Amino acid sequence: MEKNIISIQNVSKSFGNQQVLADINLDIKMGEIFGFLDPSGAGKTTLVKQLVGLDTPTEGSNFIFNQKMPSLSLIERIGYMAQSDALYGELLAKENLEFFASLYRLKGRERQQRMNEVMEIVQLSEHMTKLVSNYSGGMKRRLSLAIALLHEPELLILDEPTVGIDPVLRKNVWKSFYALKRKGTTIIVTTHVMDEAEKCDRLGMIREGRLIAVGSAAELKANTGTATIEEAFLSYGGAKS
Repeated sequence: MEKNIISIQNVSKSFGNQQVLADINLDIKMGEIFGFLDPSGAGKTTLVKQLVGLDTPTEGSNFIFNQKMPSLSLIERIGYMAQSDALYGELLAKENLEFFASLYRLKGRERQQRMNEVMEIVQLSEHMTKLVSNYSGGMKRRLSLAIALLHEPELLILDEPTVGIDPVLRKNVWKSFYALKRKGTTIIVTTHVMDEAEKCDRLGMIREGRLIAVGSAAELKANTGTATIEEAFLSYGGAKS
């Protein structure tokens, strides 16, 4: 029997008079790659910020590992990559990795091994001693992903992780996601890229702050009689009252 690792219960969020989430209910299973698809961008980012404890709902509750968020006790079990890169440009990439590794209490040989492994995944090994301020935008995204992977979290939450990354490397990044999934890691990915949505085990489609559909790409296309995820999204959106 599959175990739920996340439970989102009646979650709504408003900023002043603007409602960006409206009564979201969703369970996410351990070991799955779950994608949030929302072309407008506002709803999915707001929701994942709540899941990592950076924001709170106006109404409802989010539970991770059966604990209500936000919870500082869960920080070491979650890896997070935000849309904006939280990096120190005046430091080398290696120094950025060492700083974040220290936050997760990685030491000695284990720290060095993990730093090497994650930089290999994102193909930045040759740029370990380069100043981050000299990195391109795509390289900064890749370094942010490496940092999120450092402590081998049970839950990985990635907000548009492959923006600015070339197609060949994006394919390799997704191979690493599948490898993590095989080890039991749960991965949440937000995206507005339709071919990436196809790679997820299940998708949650958000439109105007509402969860309009949940299922695998095949299920969502079959339910709407469409050939692509984009067409399915438009079909579900058009059916909304």
